[in-house]
Amino acid sequence: MASKLIRTAPYEAENQTELSLRQAFEVLEPRLRPPFPLTIPNPQEYLQLNQAILYGVLGEPRVAKIHIKHLHAIVTDGYYSFVNFLIKVVNELYVKLIDSAKSQLIWVIQVMIDVSAIGVDNLLVCLLRQIVGGDFSDGNLWLCFEVVKIFWAKWDCLLEVEPMILTSALYTYLRLLADHCRLFNNTRLESLRHLEIKFCVKVLKEQFHLCLKIGRDLVRLLQDLVHVHEFRAVWKDLVFNPSEFRTPGFSDISQLYCKRTSSRYFLLRITPDMEAQLRFLLTHVKLGSQKRHQTWFSKKFLCAPERETLIADIVRFICCAHHPPNEIIQSEVIPRWAVIGWLLKSCTKNFIEAKVKLALFYDWLFFDKKIDNIMNIEPAILLMVHSLSKYIDMAHTLLEFLFLLVDNYDVERIDLVFKGVSSSFSVLIQRGVIHSLDVFISCDALSPFLKQRLVKVLSGLKVEVSKELHPLHLPHQFVTPLSLEAPSCKSTSTPSYKEQAMCTTVGQSARKLFDASVVLSDGSDASCTPLVVNDEGPFDTLENVVQNFGEAVKKSAKIGLKTLQELLFFVNVDNQRPTSGLICPDVLSSNIAQIYQANGYKLFAPFKSQDNQDFDDEIESPTALIIRYFIFSQHQMMLEMLFFWSRNNFPVGARLLSYASRLAYEADIDERIANGTTNRSNSSMLLLPHHVNEYHTFLNDRREDSQEKIQSYSKMDKKLVSNLVVGAFAAYRCFLVGNILLKDGNAPLSKLLLSDLLLCSGWENKRLKNLFCSVFSYLSNLSTGDENFIKLVVDRLNNNDLVGMHFEIGLKRFSLFGENIETISNLIKNSLTWDCLEQHKLWGLITSEFAVSTVQVEKLVLKIFSSGELDANVSAIAVGGLLTLYRCRAPTPELVGAIMLLPNNAFQDFAATVLATWVVSYGSMLFDSLVEFAEKLGKTGDLVISSSDGIMINHSAIMWLLDYFNAQGMDSSDILSSFVNLPCKKAKQQL
Repeated sequence: MASKLIRTAPYEAENQTELSLRQAFEVLEPRLRPPFPLTIPNPQEYLQLNQAILYGVLGEPRVAKIHIKHLHAIVTDGYYSFVNFLIKVVNELYVKLIDSAKSQLIWVIQVMIDVSAIGVDNLLVCLLRQIVGGDFSDGNLWLCFEVVKIFWAKWDCLLEVEPMILTSALYTYLRLLADHCRLFNNTRLESLRHLEIKFCVKVLKEQFHLCLKIGRDLVRLLQDLVHVHEFRAVWKDLVFNPSEFRTPGFSDISQLYCKRTSSRYFLLRITPDMEAQLRFLLTHVKLGSQKRHQTWFSKKFLCAPERETLIADIVRFICCAHHPPNEIIQSEVIPRWAVIGWLLKSCTKNFIEAKVKLALFYDWLFFDKKIDNIMNIEPAILLMVHSLSKYIDMAHTLLEFLFLLVDNYDVERIDLVFKGVSSSFSVLIQRGVIHSLDVFISCDALSPFLKQRLVKVLSGLKVEVSKELHPLHLPHQFVTPLSLEAPSCKSTSTPSYKEQAMCTTVGQSARKLFDASVVLSDGSDASCTPLVVNDEGPFDTLENVVQNFGEAVKKSAKIGLKTLQELLFFVNVDNQRPTSGLICPDVLSSNIAQIYQANGYKLFAPFKSQDNQDFDDEIESPTALIIRYFIFSQHQMMLEMLFFWSRNNFPVGARLLSYASRLAYEADIDERIANGTTNRSNSSMLLLPHHVNEYHTFLNDRREDSQEKIQSYSKMDKKLVSNLVVGAFAAYRCFLVGNILLKDGNAPLSKLLLSDLLLCSGWENKRLKNLFCSVFSYLSNLSTGDENFIKLVVDRLNNNDLVGMHFEIGLKRFSLFGENIETISNLIKNSLTWDCLEQHKLWGLITSEFAVSTVQVEKLVLKIFSSGELDANVSAIAVGGLLTLYRCRAPTPELVGAIMLLPNNAFQDFAATVLATWVVSYGSMLFDSLVEFAEKLGKTGDLVISSSDGIMINHSAIMWLLDYFNAQGMDSSDILSSFVNLPCKKAKQQL
């Protein structure tokens, strides 16, 4: 008997768990039908009967309730055996289960909760582990939705019987929400995300005493969600008003810091299969032989771009849940630190890398040798030590990140963090993990600044970090906006410093908050790594530069630019170079704007294309210099300055977008020049070489004149150019995300992008087409398929530019519409109200894109024609566009089937026209597809041509076929009998 539960490939051996269930069912099947025998089974028979019933429940949905009643009648062990068999099914068979069996599994688990079965909490944990992080497939999202529905629906029962299972669900869904909330525009996620947020907030607000059991990693997960409105309120209570949680004994967030998170929580985000592979790698694979195992692991578990977020979960698992015995540690098996180093190198996005580093060092920040395990912090120190000889960059960045955490993670509780890190180093030395810090101090390649910090940490001498150097990051609505006319960092209308620090806090992981916690991605959010500037050369203090800035601007534009460059240089390295005084970013921003305005220049003014080649505002202006420095560093103080200008109605976002767009355009021209498809004399290449040159200036810490010789085309590294363009758009994304927090976090990123795009498109700009192309290329997850962006394209671009767009789309450089049929269908329906010219432009673009895409046109046409919204008076252009789409495609069985199933509406001859077109160019293929379609219908049974559900086969298509065959002198008597009728829904499923 074939399995009713799982799918197996022909070459696969039978699964023993499934086989045992199936054999039990086959042997006992007569006893599973009413009336049930009254005999009491012996222990062996009882176990076999449990297996048989479970197989019946999963494989026979129609009689599942009868099987469950049978189980209720025979159970003698509180369902312990039945639940154990269920756990084996979830752990070993879930990924292979057919869809109906998965649905039955969810149902029977709810039944087990209702009867308070023994071990149901372990069963739910196993089910939670089957949800894969970073996986946006339909099956995984379905499981997310079904499981959170179980916890929501069975709240009271679980709270009464197994309350701790709620903490496992909370940990899981907080982690999943970090992924789900990155994709704001994914309509499939809206209802799921809403329910996940409701559940997590309910647990946090109503059962916070249980949440405390999670420990310090609860804070780490909440940080990733602080940009979500509902969680920001929870975060505010956590740092401002702990009493709001009504939990006796909880009075400060530091109590969470000091509680170690149990390893069972880290297992929740690692699937059983992934755990088995990781443990095999860390137990049996020798160092030096691991490459093929790592490659296999990456292909299986980390292949999709979104899966990269799993790396932080894997690092937490390795550090805190896999502690090898001494015999493994002392053997040639690949050590944990080496696997973590490989995982760090696998990160392609900055925000992922920052999360992984935080996962690696998180226990360091609050380490207490009385409660913490040294094995949790061992991998980080060994990775740094073993990187000193060959991979100094790795050691450098890890130490820098650690000290950045010490200074910024929680400014209000910096003593606690400093003590934790100092204790970590001390315990590692005392226990002999490393002999001393000499291994770092004696390394010539290591920065003297880092050596100094290491010595002070070990000696317990805390490096003072002034609180005023840490401006607010979260949530900005708690701070009264400062006016441009009278900025003040100590306004009486703002909250007290304690409130500011607590609200900003912990999130001060701070400088990385916008990068590490709130990034949206479709794979295009990587950026150039923020640069570390060498601490060499004599410079004045920042205060002196600020004081001399006004006089420098008055002297000349060139001197003013040089002074501004020096000022921005200090701003971008203020976390590494001590200064003799403190400058508030809002005050600094206001002073710069006022000084330039007094000298006749307005920062971030609307850009105008320059016919005069002597001056280009996107190259030689103060605005351009500020934009470049922000793109190169994405430094937090620079971000604060941009936010200040934005709050005071400077079009900062629009200018950033315009700059990045022009950079992308010139990089494309540069590529075409290299390929010989464009003449250098016909291109205007001014910004790109200047940007590349300035990048090298910034990177090498040279204080050279900004008018130095621009690099020639031949010297520009193509990979570097590509990275710089991507980095420019990543910086713009960073600014957008910060603006969301400034504006209460309710506006989607796409709305802010559209606002900037509208501003840019309203300026005097000769590169409007290139602006749109760059948005759809580099910000595709915010624009593709969005009606507002597409309507702006057809509204603002002239015919010449639209032809250029057709070329770009035809070369598959970007997509305007995407491949989501629902999204495209809604766009087409909404476009019926556009004016005629806009509709014609829209359909031209649709035709160009669909000619090179894999969109299933047949599903789109069926959806449009079946919607009932087509009207002869207003839908003619849309139907004409659909007709063109069909004519451009060859008649596959799916396309022909859709034509034959079109409903008869105002455009009755649509189907016949398509068939008449196809018969000329694809006669043989058309009739082969018709035969295949007829065979599919024939398999459903002999039914009449019409039914109460309406006409099944399109009338005009049938009449055209009859006329065609008669005209060819062929017998058409069998045609009608070939196209039998069946219910509409059933026919569409056949396709």
